[in-house]
Amino acid sequence: MHVGPIRPAHATCVARPYVHFPWRNEDRNRGEDGSGKSTLIQTLFRIVEPAAGQIQIDGINISSIGLHDLRSRLSIIPQDPTMFQGTVRSNLDPLEEYADELIWEVVKKKAGKLDSADFFFSILRAVTENGENWSMGQRQLVCLGRVLLKKSKVLVLDEATASVDTATDNLIQLTLKQHFSDCTVLTIAHRITTVVDSDMVLLLDHGLIEEHDSPTKLLENKSSSFSKLVAEYSTRSSSSPQK
Repeated sequence: MHVGPIRPAHATCVARPYVHFPWRNEDRNRGEDGSGKSTLIQTLFRIVEPAAGQIQIDGINISSIGLHDLRSRLSIIPQDPTMFQGTVRSNLDPLEEYADELIWEVVKKKAGKLDSADFFFSILRAVTENGENWSMGQRQLVCLGRVLLKKSKVLVLDEATASVDTATDNLIQLTLKQHFSDCTVLTIAHRITTVVDSDMVLLLDHGLIEEHDSPTKLLENKSSSFSKLVAEYSTRSSSSPQK
């Protein structure tokens, strides 16, 4: 990974000027591997800095504020969730910032909607290093619990449901709709099914934002790259042998 200012000479992502996300919308970045999706998010968290232009949140240039102030107001659920050796509680609240009552509220939100809710029966359940005694879906739910506690106004999902089962994916999507309606949710994805119900889609190709608009408007334009991708996906799905 390149560390330092982003320049067209060394890969990465070049954004169109004045791409605007309406507040509290759900926006999706769609693109193949290497198209620049993750680099765009790295720039949002200022892991890399743009060589030109700026990213604004509520009219504030994020480069003008401290890293702690910026990152404390953003949340991310990555494809490979991080867990630490300890308990469910220590993983939900690693910095011990929240009261037990708030922790229990988050646990009940998850456990009340799961058939196998006993894995969240106690916030004292043991967690081994890297969460190896937990499934991928369970680890993602712990990450979701952290975000519920933090109540950030900007949430990034970096292929967060790519490796989970359908039931866990549905639970995550339901939780997002119920508890993050007043947040801006940015989803990184390469699967068409993940992006078609979003408010806005950014289609990335070789580090460039090729298209950005609502899925409905992009689909109405049959010559758009997004419309062609959806048509291609539909054709492949219909021609796949049924099991």
